[in-house]
Amino acid sequence: MASSKEYLDFILGQLSGLEDITYRAMMGEFILYYRGRIIGGIYDDRLLVKPVRSAIAYMPSAVYELPYEGAKEMLLVDEVDNSEYLTGLFEAMYDELSTPRPKRKK
Repeated sequence: MASSKEYLDFILGQLSGLEDITYRAMMGEFILYYRGRIIGGIYDDRLLVKPVRSAIAYMPSAVYELPYEGAKEMLLVDEVDNSEYLTGLFEAMYDELSTPRPKRKK
């Protein structure tokens, strides 16, 4: 099942307090970036984030879920209605996120 643009817009609205939140559509789902780093995504209208230490500490009772068959487990964010919570989570995670690899020139 693909994610809806309406759910993406809702999550982006909840994160409007942060600068430089972007996304990329990928096979019916959405990859979320925070200041150029992949932080997670929207899969089947669920917000999932990378299971970095700060995210685990921020959400100690979070459930691990698969974004899609064959993928690594990610953390399900269940407090999507609380924009302060989401903003705090993304800010807490940022320093642990890997920097994107530079693209090779053809």
